[in-house]
Amino acid sequence: MAKGILGTKVGMTQIFDDAGRLVPVTVISCEPNVVLQKKTNEIDGYEAIQLGFKDKRERLANKPEQGHAAKANSNPKRYVKEIAGNEMSNFEVGQEIGVNIFEAGEIIDVTGTSKGKGFQGNIKRHNQGRGPMTHGSHYHRGPGSMGPIDPNHVRKGKKLPGHMGHETVTIQNLQIVKVDTDKNLLLVKGNVPGPRKGLVEVKNAVKQDDIKPLDPSQFTKEETKDES
Repeated sequence: MAKGILGTKVGMTQIFDDAGRLVPVTVISCEPNVVLQKKTNEIDGYEAIQLGFKDKRERLANKPEQGHAAKANSNPKRYVKEIAGNEMSNFEVGQEIGVNIFEAGEIIDVTGTSKGKGFQGNIKRHNQGRGPMTHGSHYHRGPGSMGPIDPNHVRKGKKLPGHMGHETVTIQNLQIVKVDTDKNLLLVKGNVPGPRKGLVEVKNAVKQDDIKPLDPSQFTKEETKDES
């Protein structure tokens, strides 16, 4: 039974248990998501709901976006994504979804956009090695042969310099350490993809390994870690 919610990555902190063991966690802020639309098998051929996250100023939204949000008695949303699954079909248009759909100890998958690294060379982008730096090799950080059989064009799949990062990344089988319904926060063990304030999609795990569930009662206090 699939379920999910949209949020933004706040940053990382750490929690200590009674034995003094440190557990690094990522804080995800999940303001209540609004159900903007329901997809059904009869009309769309599949079951899903369309979630809207974070209000957008009306002057930045076009007429179709304003009308679509008005059907749910909501403001235009900055982020709109679909979450498929039978469990999500229980929600109705205009209803809000909060972090209370998850519980501490659950196993989840988190999807986000990785940090962009800009234009990088083949050594950093693809972890290639360089040529000799002395004795007149004249070939130091090049991308390698373009293909001796057909040198008139570059073969598809050749690893070359280019845009690095800013890709959709999913980390599977993460554990929820704590659910703060008052502040709309999820504390997830470990790191999640993307920069701070980046959009993330939290869904229950599609394939769970043999992970020992966390005991929420062992965590007693929090300590903020300076990321600078």
